[in-house]
Amino acid sequence: MHVTDHEVSVPLDWFDDRDTRTITVFVREVVAPARRHEDLPLLVFLQGGPGGKGPRPTGPDGWLGHMLTTHRVILLDQRGTGRSTPVRGGHLAALGSPAAQAEHLTHFRADSIVADAEHVRRTLYGARRWESLGQSYGGFLTLTYLSQAPQGLSACYVTGGLVGLQADAREVYRHTYPRTAAKNREMFARFPGDVAQAARIADRLAAGDVRLPDGDLLSVRRFQTVGMDLGMKPGFERLHWLLDEAFDPGASELSETFLNQVMTLTSYRENPLYAVLQESIYASGYAVTGWAAHAERGEHPAFDPGHRPLHLTGEMIYPWMFEEIAGLRPFAAAAHELARRERWTTLYDAEALAANDVPVAAAVYFDDMFVDAGLSLETASAVGNVHAWVTNEFEHDGLRTGDVLSRLTQQIRDSGGPLRD
Repeated sequence: MHVTDHEVSVPLDWFDDRDTRTITVFVREVVAPARRHEDLPLLVFLQGGPGGKGPRPTGPDGWLGHMLTTHRVILLDQRGTGRSTPVRGGHLAALGSPAAQAEHLTHFRADSIVADAEHVRRTLYGARRWESLGQSYGGFLTLTYLSQAPQGLSACYVTGGLVGLQADAREVYRHTYPRTAAKNREMFARFPGDVAQAARIADRLAAGDVRLPDGDLLSVRRFQTVGMDLGMKPGFERLHWLLDEAFDPGASELSETFLNQVMTLTSYRENPLYAVLQESIYASGYAVTGWAAHAERGEHPAFDPGHRPLHLTGEMIYPWMFEEIAGLRPFAAAAHELARRERWTTLYDAEALAANDVPVAAAVYFDDMFVDAGLSLETASAVGNVHAWVTNEFEHDGLRTGDVLSRLTQQIRDSGGPLRD
């Protein structure tokens, strides 16, 4: 791979010319070495998240290797992540009041990320149309891109990321809690011995005073959040081996190996914006997220920490996490302020999406634990020129674990290819 790094200065607030604050957006360009001087088509990768930095490639393999045979690939660190002026707890606290902190964080949503991408396209790549690949939250970004600046896109590939255009955060979790419960049943059917092991772990945590290596108290509800991996492959296996080493042979206390792994999986130190902005990504126009996952959890008693068999949770973010998790405590005041916020920028333009002529090929994972397939298909029917491929062969990470992208690129070619400048 031939790699070129760029740093681009952009406004913090794209939508207020009076605001002079700026941040830096980091761009990594990757191309096959033998083709680096060729005029290749461009593909911009829209990372999952929120709060996810662009991938750090280690070789021309997987989906990246597939695209490097024909394209120059652009990897963005979305604003606030990686090398793009990261949002740190200390910097946020320096802004002052919770309201000021929350206002700052509103500039790290899809509309601003799309504006960054458009600025990069115009300033670094001569305003040429480019193709986009949106994984998970990157699919949300794709729909915002098609709403705001379709003239920048020649074709779009979406993997597990057609968000429900009309669904607020509460509705999203009404769909995903039952799906997460189903994943729990599937895992414990595959590894029936883990039912008792998970209960043993939870009972020990409920007795109290179990500390993680960083000093945090490990509660049952924090342990339950390792269930994020239920929606990935091979997540069942990874969780099984995590539980397998929870106790050293003959010991009654949780092992250091287990505690260190749980700390790493649940600390959010590398990607705090994932937790801080998780529910905000569903807010468009007038909306109050109101800790939707926490409110909806009460409607699903199987996820109570005292329920047996113990149910692991998915990507749900809860207000107590900003008290119990050291890496999130600096963001607590801002997170509560965001949960109360009533007005948001509008992320999707229904009319522009209905009239869309940019070809879109989207993989909809029928059993997706994070993005409900039913909501995705409603969106596919409301957006012009979308071809949805529904499959249960993959989990949410099919882009990484399968040949999903080759299927989608072939679909675009078979339907006439990307648009031309």
